[in-house]
Amino acid sequence: MIERLYNWMMGMAGHARAPQALFCIAFVESSVFPIPPDVMLIPMVLAQRSRAWVYASIATAGSVVGGVAGYAIGYYLFAVIGEPILNFYGYGEKYAQMQVLFDTWGPWILIAKGWTPFPYKVLTIAAGVFKMSLGPFILASIVARAMRFYLVAGLLYWFGTPIRDFIEKRLTLVTTAFVVLLLGGFVAIRYAF
Repeated sequence: MIERLYNWMMGMAGHARAPQALFCIAFVESSVFPIPPDVMLIPMVLAQRSRAWVYASIATAGSVVGGVAGYAIGYYLFAVIGEPILNFYGYGEKYAQMQVLFDTWGPWILIAKGWTPFPYKVLTIAAGVFKMSLGPFILASIVARAMRFYLVAGLLYWFGTPIRDFIEKRLTLVTTAFVVLLLGGFVAIRYAF
């Protein structure tokens, strides 16, 4: 089934309604769908590099709006389904520890992980579960998802087809290295002054 969805998305990337499909895929990927919107974004940008920034914006908007849906899933359904399961298996204490971590670092967790290939739906649902403030959630989501999709679109815009394999195989490495350097810079600035 996943292979059929992947093939459909690749075929849809060349369709006249590809921008609408990209928005919808980015939306559902942020809450329930297993395949990232990059599968459509990459061929769309390669087909029309002059529209790279438009496509990155569409993917960002769809992902952020979908993230709010994922947040709602965590916010409204966790108490009914998730919490009893955690307590049954003895993970209630770990949940409380994660909640403290999310309360303290929630927006930074979203930014650090939200622009990597880590499943964004996990973060959006967790933000809802931990009742993160909606304003910071949305702002962090905009930053994280824009960084993700604009990085992909920018690499494709400037380097074209040769960079496609690099993005598909090594995006996790590149984004993780950038996050480490970014956080290292903040730590260095904090302790230097």
